[in-house]
Amino acid sequence: MASKEGFLTNEQRATLKLATQNAESLSSSPKSPKTLLSEHPLKVPAAGKAPTAGIAVRHVRRTHSGKFIRVKKDGGGGKGTWGKLLDTNGGSHTDRNDPNYDSGEEPYQLVGSTVSDPLDVYKKAVVSLVEEYFSTGDVDVASSDLRELGSSEYHPYFIKRLVSMAMDRHDKQKEMASVLLSALYADVVSPPQIRDGFVLLLESADDLSVDILDAVDVLALFLSRAVVDEILPPAFLTRAKKTLPESSKGFQVIQTAEKSYLSAPHHAELLERRWGGSTCITVEKVKKKIDDLLKEYVETGDAFEACRCIRELGVAFYHHEVVKRALVFAIETRATEPLIMKLLKEAAEEGLISTSQMAKGFARLAESLDDLALDIPSAKSVFQSLVPKAISEGWLDASFSKSSDNGDVQIEDEELRRYKKEVVSIIHEYFLSDDIPELIQSLEDLGAPEFNPVFLKKLITLAMDRKNREKEMASILLSALHIEIFSTEDIVNGFVLLLESAEDTALDILDASNELALFLARAVIDDVSAPLNLEEIGSRLPPNCSGSETVRMARSLISARHAGERILRCWGGGTGWAVEDAKDKIQKLLEEYVSGGVVTEACQCIRDLGMPFFNHEVVKKALVMAMEKKNDRILDLLQECCSEGLITINQMTRGFTRIKDGMDDLALDIPNAEEKFRFYVEYANQKGWLPASFESS
Repeated sequence: MASKEGFLTNEQRATLKLATQNAESLSSSPKSPKTLLSEHPLKVPAAGKAPTAGIAVRHVRRTHSGKFIRVKKDGGGGKGTWGKLLDTNGGSHTDRNDPNYDSGEEPYQLVGSTVSDPLDVYKKAVVSLVEEYFSTGDVDVASSDLRELGSSEYHPYFIKRLVSMAMDRHDKQKEMASVLLSALYADVVSPPQIRDGFVLLLESADDLSVDILDAVDVLALFLSRAVVDEILPPAFLTRAKKTLPESSKGFQVIQTAEKSYLSAPHHAELLERRWGGSTCITVEKVKKKIDDLLKEYVETGDAFEACRCIRELGVAFYHHEVVKRALVFAIETRATEPLIMKLLKEAAEEGLISTSQMAKGFARLAESLDDLALDIPSAKSVFQSLVPKAISEGWLDASFSKSSDNGDVQIEDEELRRYKKEVVSIIHEYFLSDDIPELIQSLEDLGAPEFNPVFLKKLITLAMDRKNREKEMASILLSALHIEIFSTEDIVNGFVLLLESAEDTALDILDASNELALFLARAVIDDVSAPLNLEEIGSRLPPNCSGSETVRMARSLISARHAGERILRCWGGGTGWAVEDAKDKIQKLLEEYVSGGVVTEACQCIRDLGMPFFNHEVVKKALVMAMEKKNDRILDLLQECCSEGLITINQMTRGFTRIKDGMDDLALDIPNAEEKFRFYVEYANQKGWLPASFESS
């Protein structure tokens, strides 16, 4: 008989069918796989007995304690249960307190965050790198930092940032930037990246010129220097010019580089020294090298070798330090005096040390003689013996000092030295506070009006070595000083002193001649000096000197079309805009006064302008309006302003003087202007607005 092993009886088939139905009802999820039971077949004992325990009873479970409990609907579980059976719908909850918790089972969540642009990150890092380089001057560290920064594809932006940051700084930083570019070339930054960087600079020249007054000229110098240093090929200029619009500043930069710098005789040497030579050497190192070469010269007596060493220093603008230290050497050791005098004479005759640098070296020693005399009691007498020798041999300008009757050299007056020291502090304080009344009070406290020209020279010299803000402040201060305490003669003498030392100033300030011309022109526009004063200043200077050329440049600026408006903006706005705005406000308040007649309100408006040094403009416009409108009520306003002290007699006089100076032009529009003006002067004399000496003619 065949074996029945492996076949189910009818009773077993019924039991299996019931189990299948129970399993389908236990799966509450519609996503449960239908083949679940087929994948896990029931094992039926060979003895033929179907397993019935735990299958027929659906909703009863036994806990670990042995108690029977009702299971939640759909097998949702409860305490001590396993939860839903094989729920695969993806919405399961992960218990982080479960000992078997795995963070990898957590569903992924997208968290919003700011995505930083790598170029922006690079640019910020580059700014810090350049700032640190300008502080330390360490080329090796800057090169290493740039290499460690990575992102070499952004190096053209580094070139642009380095040059643009240097353009708005002193010559030292400009020279440092050029030196760093040469050091990075082909080692850290590739030649194509150098070219791309300068292309970016040329394309942004229009934007740079908004913030940097002489951006075209400075960028042309950087471009020319790059060609001379052989980090840019000369053909770059031709190719770049084709890609730029002819009306753009970048096109002007290339033209300036080609015509003004690269085509000049000996342009390579001039460009390498334009910003004062290499900055790889610090001032302290220069001083040490000067001391070493002087000691070596005294030991060997070889003046030719000493001159060669001075030339190799590459700091022509600092040769006055060579002169000063050489003289100190001669004073300390009298036996070295003949050798020192011989060296200075040969350096002067070769043109190695210029006349101005020689005089500056002597002047610096003269200023420090008091301190030197503490260590060397004979310092003054020795110095007084050296000066006549230098003048007689022709290598020190005779104008350095004048000899007294007994032949002794007159050292700069102690009082003048003290005054210079005081005014430098006063000017620095003014640049910080912008407080004109405080500065005027400080000058009055010094009680040295005879030195007013010296103050003017020092003010403009200090401003020229600073930013446009300080230059604008200096011009405004001159207007206030001219009204309050400076005479026209003081102004003229001050500018003469400035222009006499223009060559020395140009050694330290690249664009000194242009800036001096702007200060002169601005003084004329602000009525601080008259156009005729320029003729007087020019007549007191040698015909072919740098100062005379500056005066001619100032005349050209003044005679140009719309000169007044442009020169008022020469330092980039600031107070220049305030002056123009003040003129408009003065005109409006006078018109409102004529129509309304409220004196107190008009006085308050004048006071609110906050420009007391410019009140002479109120006087001038008031008189002109009285003549034009034939309305003498405006004189009541001037009377009130004078009575309150709102407009001083000096400012009133200045306003009347400006009317008198422009009478010829005024008479063209107002036929009876002279007659009206004489009446106003008589009225003002009666009321005490003007000094009795003032005349209308």
